Amino acid sequence: MTTIPAALRRLVIQRSGNRCEYCGLSQTGQVATFHVDHIVPETAGGATIATNLALACVSCSLRKGARQRIEDPETGEVVSIFNPRQQIWKAHFGWKGVEVVGLTAIGRATIAALSLNRSIMLAIRVEEEFFDRHPPL
Repeated sequence: MTTIPAALRRLVIQRSGNRCEYCGLSQTGQVATFHVDHIVPETAGGATIATNLALACVSCSLRKGARQRIEDPETGEVVSIFNPRQQIWKAHFGWKGVEVVGLTAIGRATIAALSLNRSIMLAIRVEEEFFDRHPPL
């Protein structure tokens, strides 16, 4: 596992608005420090460069792991996991209250793979609403 240089880490955090680029959770108020995630994993040849890095909460980072292809639970189609450097979040996801809604096969598959709507995340988003940190802008 490569160490991310401090300047590159700062760039990733700033570019993300200090939010997980998969689930939208604000790092503000969270106990755990978010991960700088390799979108294309190092094990698959992914480089430690700005265009291959995303800020990810611990949960999203660990659930994503080295996966690049996942199954859409609605159609069974195998698709790429959401790529925050190449795709626009709002094109694949939306909000229904505190629940993330998949608008495309990539959105639905990413929600399922990362368990974005598990009960603890819904509870965290309710709390985030109280502090005006949800939904992300």
